[in-house]
Amino acid sequence: MARSDHSPILLSHPGAVPTPDDDPSPGVAWHYGDPLGEQRAAQRRAAVIDRSDRAVLELDGDDRLTWLHSIVTQDVASLRDRTSAESLSLDGNGRVEDHFVLTDVDGITWLDTEYARGGPLLEYLSRMVFRAAVTPVARPDMHVLTLIGPNVRTGPIAELLDIPASAQVYDAGDLPEVHHEDEPLGFWRIMPPTGEDRDLPVVDLVVPDTELALWWRELVGAGAAAAGVWAQEALRVAAMRPRLGLDTDERTIAHEADWIGTADEGGAVHLNKGCYRGQETVARVQNLGRPPRRLVLLHLDGSADERPALGDPVNLAGRAIGRIGTVIDHHDLGPIALALVKRTVAVDAELTVGAAGTAARIDPDYYTADDAVPAGRAAVNRLRGRD
Repeated sequence: MARSDHSPILLSHPGAVPTPDDDPSPGVAWHYGDPLGEQRAAQRRAAVIDRSDRAVLELDGDDRLTWLHSIVTQDVASLRDRTSAESLSLDGNGRVEDHFVLTDVDGITWLDTEYARGGPLLEYLSRMVFRAAVTPVARPDMHVLTLIGPNVRTGPIAELLDIPASAQVYDAGDLPEVHHEDEPLGFWRIMPPTGEDRDLPVVDLVVPDTELALWWRELVGAGAAAAGVWAQEALRVAAMRPRLGLDTDERTIAHEADWIGTADEGGAVHLNKGCYRGQETVARVQNLGRPPRRLVLLHLDGSADERPALGDPVNLAGRAIGRIGTVIDHHDLGPIALALVKRTVAVDAELTVGAAGTAARIDPDYYTADDAVPAGRAAVNRLRGRD
């Protein structure tokens, strides 16, 4: 999907280093000269990150929410004005095709997703309109900024954004007018917290390109440190929050990526809503079985000469039992990664990653044993006279 030419504006900040050529977040800053220091700023104070690579779509029309509800995994039919949610689009076999955030503001539903998925998601939504009163369109003029840190919800930054202290995760609101031009001002929304202990507040701004540099300057002036997407990625991985296309592959189902749950629970799949493509797989795994793989947080041997790469195999006793996702250097934890591994892999397994055989261990704090029998399977066993 084509993006408007925003890069020279924010990449002109002193010390800005663009993301690598093959990075899934093109055209934004990877860091501003001190990637670990930028993470510490987000951990201790506040940081602002340009995420203008996100593809933004607009849904207009009276049927937009009920129509969207019928084709995605989240319950959005009665989504309140100025409220957000996360959702998925699945294929017919229940495999994840898209993960996106949506926010409803003044009769418009805004969706944003990965840069590479903006075009395919728009194409799919357009094909599914039929007779519904809804019009999906790309909005390459709209961009996402992300604020992370304990000072995001208090003090000068919260005052600048006019976010009430009572606002909860997934609440959204209008950005205040910061000049007198007749331009759309965008909105803020509160996202689930991030970081190692999942205690760092996160606020997104969705703003038009005419406002992007202005809001960047205002936020930095209010105390937010300029940070690249390296900082956001490191904190995301530490919180064990997967990213589509990096920590998922073409076989990933929602349960494997921990995307199950209502919007209030921070999930992207509501288990008690009506039909949608791929629902049979979700219901079957939820009620009768377990997903074949699980998402884990890996701590990697920092002394290794070669770092694992995206998609490298995770090995146990010389056999591949998973694949590596995002690999990142964290300011406190060192080299860490997300990986999808076989569900039966023990938390204390001695793993290696990639051709170089980098030693890896699973973080036990984010590992939950799943030896309980699913409710549906227990009922079947009772009917068959099994304990």
